[in-house]
Amino acid sequence: MDERQRIEQLRRELHEHNHKYYVENQPSISDQDFDFLMHELQELEARHPEMADPNSPTQRVGSDLQEEFRQVEHRYPMLSLANTYSEQDVRDWFESVKKGLAGEDFEVCCEMKYDGLSISLTYVDGRLTQAVTRGDGVRGDDVTTNVKTIRSIPLLLKEGSGYPREFEIRGEILMPWSSFERLNREREAAEEPLFANPRNAASGTLKSLDSHVVASRQLDAYLYYLLGDTLPAEGHYENLETARRWGFKISEGMRKVKTVEQIIEFINYWDTERKNLPVATDGIVLKVNSLRQQRSLGYTAKSPRWAIAYKFKAERACTPLLEVTYQVGRTGAVTPVANMEPVQLAGTTVRRATLNNEDFIRSFDLHIGDYVYVEKGGEIIPKIVGVDLEQRPIIAQPVQFIKRCPECGTPLIRYEGEAAWYCPNDSGCPPQIKGRIEHFIARRAMNIDSLGPETVDEYFRRGLIKNIADLYDIEVQQINGDGSRTKSAQRIVNGIQKSKEVPFERVVFALGIRFIGETSARLLARHFKNIDALMHAGLQELEEVEGVGEVMAKSIIAYFHDEQNLQIVERLRGYGLQMALSEQQTAAQSDKLAGQSVVISGVFQHHSRDEYKLIIEQNGGKNVGSISGKTSFILAGDNMGPSKLQKAEKLGIRIVSEDEFLQMLA
Repeated sequence: MDERQRIEQLRRELHEHNHKYYVENQPSISDQDFDFLMHELQELEARHPEMADPNSPTQRVGSDLQEEFRQVEHRYPMLSLANTYSEQDVRDWFESVKKGLAGEDFEVCCEMKYDGLSISLTYVDGRLTQAVTRGDGVRGDDVTTNVKTIRSIPLLLKEGSGYPREFEIRGEILMPWSSFERLNREREAAEEPLFANPRNAASGTLKSLDSHVVASRQLDAYLYYLLGDTLPAEGHYENLETARRWGFKISEGMRKVKTVEQIIEFINYWDTERKNLPVATDGIVLKVNSLRQQRSLGYTAKSPRWAIAYKFKAERACTPLLEVTYQVGRTGAVTPVANMEPVQLAGTTVRRATLNNEDFIRSFDLHIGDYVYVEKGGEIIPKIVGVDLEQRPIIAQPVQFIKRCPECGTPLIRYEGEAAWYCPNDSGCPPQIKGRIEHFIARRAMNIDSLGPETVDEYFRRGLIKNIADLYDIEVQQINGDGSRTKSAQRIVNGIQKSKEVPFERVVFALGIRFIGETSARLLARHFKNIDALMHAGLQELEEVEGVGEVMAKSIIAYFHDEQNLQIVERLRGYGLQMALSEQQTAAQSDKLAGQSVVISGVFQHHSRDEYKLIIEQNGGKNVGSISGKTSFILAGDNMGPSKLQKAEKLGIRIVSEDEFLQMLA
């Protein structure tokens, strides 16, 4: 067998192993053996570039060359389903179908309603050629490159399985609970905002411009509807069973019934059993099974008459409150946490729930030993929504909010107008120190991705770092340990040194000044242009910056009046961090867009979106993310979203092309 034949053989084998592992959950070889085959294929493909194939198993790792998504018009519109929350509504729908079919017998296919991102996949000659999101139902984003990283979606269908030459199959992109919890742990450690639920996480992941990120997050997919000119069967259920044989992941939770009582039975069963599924579900979808009858029933303006979605109610459980513990964040805010008897909610075991602050605790008159009602619904962060006072033990004691920091023992303080209590020992309280360092190295700040929270904790314990400036004193020999980690140590030092190139506006954000987020840091940097002007700005001057109020201004002044902070800033300046805007950022300023709010939409030829945002700000304009009556005009590139276009037309907002915009500033 020559190398070209071996490439084809390896591709077939690896596609089959992927299907067995990710779709059938029945792997036939070990992970190590799989990796050996994959490495062999990668080496052979590198020697034979003429055999490049975008659907090769080696391409599932993703690429960082992803372009802005282009919009594609759906061949068949992707309509949403009418929702219902009651058994009576289901019965009413069933009767309306019976009436619409003039009493003709019909079957209903009952399916799980997976809580993810709708996707439409097109296959030609058994190869995945395009993947498009739902979008506005008429047009969606082409996310083919990202979807190819999802291992449960076949790139090539099983040979000889009888699939049509061309067809479309629709389904849901999902993030399994295990992947979701891992991702949120990583984001929490990096002090990044948590995803509220797996659907948000899946959606955010699939829209990533770096398909390496998509590949790393282990998305999954369930397919639920087949479309095309030559389908294998006249029944929806039968088509999905056939698609399963072609290699698609089709839900096992699917049943064909004839009566409304069987539908209710199906709903009641899965309302409980869904808690054991590896992915999020939020209801049941009911579809008339016959495609002929579907066509006969037709559509309303918004949804098909032959289908409906029954939504489950938010999950609630009652469990004992065992104790209240307290966490200290990087700003010193102390957050009470309820520790409860473990309980199953929305697919995960819940042991803890945030109690927000002292006022929240008092509002429920919480006692240790209380049986508390916990809800999760679609949200990841569980919340206590009530107390069963009838089950309160006689000896239960009220929860008393602590008076001293649980980490350093410093008396807590409460600022005027705030609900939270704070530890004021920001220079000596370990969680605050480590939290500020973790904030400093975060991707959206200094982007020192060679470091992580665990490394920060280790270096802090060893005394290598006590503040953010100490990072730039770290040397390879200090972190090399026994000499076996030279490469990783060098990578960490290189990452720290590279961060000196990070622009000034992100340095301002990285300093961790209380109340100053990314947007306000950028506005401050653009207004004051260098660190010295910002350091010496007074209250009135700071309040002149858009979005900066009295509280933020006082926080900035307090930060730069702290001697330790001033020393850190001077050390950072000495190490070579960017303490002023670059010449490009300060050049070509004008007031030609003064007072104008601009929305950017589409793909551009002459400049990137970020470059246009900078140009707008340099000329006195304001970038806004959504269209409203206050929008001055829309800077529109190619493939502007149809929903934005419709809203602009409705509000009479002017559309400005790329060339027109540049001419305005000439």
